[in-house]
Amino acid sequence: MKERLKKYIPIIVGKRLLLLFFFAPKKALHKAFVLFCTPRKGDILPEQEYFLEEAEDEVVMIDDIALQTYLWPSMGETILMVHGWESNTHRWKTLIQKLLQEGYNVVAFDAPAQGNSSGKLLNVPLYTESLQKIVELYRPNHIIGHSVGGMTTIFHQYKYPNPEIEKLVVLAPPSELSRIMKDYQGILKLSSKFMNALSDYFKGKFGYDFEEFSIAEFAKKMTHKGLLIHDKHDDIAPFSEAESISKNWKGVKFVATEDFGHSLFFDEVDDMIIDFLKD
Repeated sequence: MKERLKKYIPIIVGKRLLLLFFFAPKKALHKAFVLFCTPRKGDILPEQEYFLEEAEDEVVMIDDIALQTYLWPSMGETILMVHGWESNTHRWKTLIQKLLQEGYNVVAFDAPAQGNSSGKLLNVPLYTESLQKIVELYRPNHIIGHSVGGMTTIFHQYKYPNPEIEKLVVLAPPSELSRIMKDYQGILKLSSKFMNALSDYFKGKFGYDFEEFSIAEFAKKMTHKGLLIHDKHDDIAPFSEAESISKNWKGVKFVATEDFGHSLFFDEVDDMIIDFLKD
């Protein structure tokens, strides 16, 4: 019974949005946008607290959002970690421990609406503004981003090119917002007319419609030395999108893994990252 409810709830939500769109289109589009940008999970779990409490912490404000930052200090180069959707800084635990053994100074932060940060919404433009605030404060030498954090890492350098940042590591990034929104449309069974209006809403808010917001296209302006790792069988972010990014990003080293999944939680991946940073 629960599985049947889970199956039909998105369809019911979609039908309500379509009905509201008929009577109050602006309100319907706003609700659809908020729904899309609302993470369902990503809170700090009790078993994750111990590791995070080892770090020096500081709360950084961006507008009305309190960003929770973490610092594991050392004398080496500074690395900034950017986690993905419905996640938090703890996802980096193993890699952070290895980076500390190598003498790196490590900074991380919980995205808006994730972990110990405040807020209710998360999207790449908002995440990018948050990342820029952290970059200004901590001035990292290198950035490592996973999934939506990888999208944000590339879009950030497109919007705020920074020659002080030497290397970028991007893990399992999605690329095409148009593809993501087609999936969203399919889940809620929304009409093409509704989606076209939602695309215009997005452009009015951020300056890009769904087709224009392409990480692969943004990568054409990338000049940083980069490492891009993506699994061939990633069931969340298509491997083909990483291929498109790699073709447009001059100077990137593209590594295809197999059966490492979307999270890429493997020692081999950590070793590749550390070797790349030390090279």
